[in-house]
Amino acid sequence: MANSSPSTRNSPFATRPLQNRVTPLGDIIATPHRGTFTGNRGIIHDPETKTLLNKRWSSPAWITCLCEFRGWRRPVMARRSWTELFFLDEATAFAAGHRPCFFCRREDANRFRAAWEKGNGVSKVSAKAMDAQLHLERLDGGRKRLHPLSVSLAEMPDGAMVQQGEESFLVMKGRPLLWSPAGYARAGHEVESPMLLTPPSTLRALSAGYQPALHPTALD
Repeated sequence: MANSSPSTRNSPFATRPLQNRVTPLGDIIATPHRGTFTGNRGIIHDPETKTLLNKRWSSPAWITCLCEFRGWRRPVMARRSWTELFFLDEATAFAAGHRPCFFCRREDANRFRAAWEKGNGVSKVSAKAMDAQLHLERLDGGRKRLHPLSVSLAEMPDGAMVQQGEESFLVMKGRPLLWSPAGYARAGHEVESPMLLTPPSTLRALSAGYQPALHPTALD
C-alpha cells in the first residue's frame, strides 16, 4: 500500500531517510534499511516537512499492512493522511504493539484473531476489543511497557521478542537472535533475565499457533 523505502524519491528529502521505521520498543527512527511491512497509528506527521509530530500515535488501532496491495502507491508522508510506518518484519511489529490489518491482510488478520481467541480464552473478539487490550499492554505512561517473563526462552513461541538492557532479541527455537534495523544476528552473549516486549495477549496468540512473517535473516 505504501512505498517500502524509508525515503521519498524525487523530493528534497530523497537524500536522507525519513523517521518512519519502528523498532521492537515501538520507537520510530530514521534508517536507510528497508522494511518488509508497513502500517500506521493514525496521523502523526507534518506533510510539509515530512517530519513526525511530538505525538507517536493518534489512534489505538495500531496496524500492520502490506507494502504492496492491488498495485496502489502512496508517496510517503506526502499528505495529511495516515503516517506510513515501516517494520523489519511482523515479529517487530508485534513487539511494538501492532496487529494485522483486516483490510489488506484479511486472511492473516482472521488467522491472528482465531489464535488470539484460542490463546486468550475468548470468543468473537472484535478488532476494537483487541486494540483496547493491546493499548493497555504496549504502553506505560507513554513509554513502551515491558512485561516479566512467565516462562524461559526455551519455552517461548517462535516470533516472540524480549528486551535486555538496550538490546532487543527475537526468540527462534528457544534461542535469542539480536535485532537490528538490518536484520537478525546470533546473540554474542548470554541473555539472562530479559523482559518481554511482545504484548502478553499477542504472545498467547503466538503460543496458540499464529506464525508471524519473519525477516529472512531470522531463518538463515
